[in-house]
Amino acid sequence: MAKTKLNIRSLFYITHCDNLPSIIQRGILSHAQVEANGLSPKPVYDKNIVLRRRDRRTPDGRSLWEFANLYFQPRNPMLYRVVQEAGIRNVVVIGVDPKVMEIPGCFVSDGNAAHSLSNIWPLAEGLQHLAALRKIWDKEWWREADGSKRQIMAELLVPDGIPPAYLQTIYTADHKTVDYVRQLLPDAPIDVVPEPNMFFQPDSSKRLTDTITLVDGDLFFSRQQTLTISVNTVGVMGKGLASRAKYQFPDVYVVYQDACRSKQLQLGKPYLYRREAFIDEELADEPASLANPNANKWFLLFATKRHWREPSDLKGIEQGLQWLQDHYQSEGIRSLAMPALGCGLGGLDWRDVGPLMCRYLAPLSIPVAIYLPREKPIAPELLTPEFLLDKAM
Repeated sequence: MAKTKLNIRSLFYITHCDNLPSIIQRGILSHAQVEANGLSPKPVYDKNIVLRRRDRRTPDGRSLWEFANLYFQPRNPMLYRVVQEAGIRNVVVIGVDPKVMEIPGCFVSDGNAAHSLSNIWPLAEGLQHLAALRKIWDKEWWREADGSKRQIMAELLVPDGIPPAYLQTIYTADHKTVDYVRQLLPDAPIDVVPEPNMFFQPDSSKRLTDTITLVDGDLFFSRQQTLTISVNTVGVMGKGLASRAKYQFPDVYVVYQDACRSKQLQLGKPYLYRREAFIDEELADEPASLANPNANKWFLLFATKRHWREPSDLKGIEQGLQWLQDHYQSEGIRSLAMPALGCGLGGLDWRDVGPLMCRYLAPLSIPVAIYLPREKPIAPELLTPEFLLDKAM
């Protein structure tokens, strides 16, 4: 019933790679069982965050310390934090058969179970409540203000531990980690699958020049200093990257509207917003305790059209790229992530936009990541240096 109601195909456990041999042998144990068996697993969680689970109780009076916890959505603030601290090559996510919910005594929380605002219910009642959160689990982003940052970390709590027979898949961030895991577990009957998007990594990247990389992935998780958002000049963020920016960074939307009203943002003249807040404040669980929070992200608001109803303007885009080439150094831009300007919802063709962007971006002396359109795949021959660079010259 649970699988049909919520379409739960797997649950997920986050751990360090080096813990896998023990987990494959013993299963996923609660903290209490880890201590009782005298084990010393390699930690990936902040110690103080984990210790809070000792004091939180389930409705039957047991401590969270006595439960193994699984997430319904692994791509969450806790995994983001772990990836930032431990590095993508040291972290894996284990997929667990949803039949684990048949183990007697399970509970469900509607968010991080250790959080004071999260409710904890017996399984059957909890699954009814979680039906309302299903859409939150599908989001690419979360916010603390609306509760989604906590709710996307909803948990299944399994008493004592999860036997090895329920372990289905090991997910990694890349193929190198796959190889390492297979060396650790040469005889384990479990699939090891690279799933970079789960770990906030691009699905693929291809070096075009010493400074330009073509990326298939989520621009908002780029490591570049400055993120480019395609916009119009009338102050409407309705679709695409602009819509996501409006939701994820409300302050960017306010600055954008002000720049439109004051005419500082125009077709052919982008506007740079030097945002001061750390992006990890929005993304990571317990960001205040992060040792090295991610750097400030700036936003380059780049007009590709005047009115949102109009198609993108290729000439205006070229003028904006010329402005960028002339001003990036004086503006302090040190690295840049940029979408395929005007493609996708903008209606322009990569055949025209790709070479144009490369013509103006190739001379820049900073790293540039061009994020490819995600609406439809681009033919491989249109991603080659011969096409993008020769045609750009």
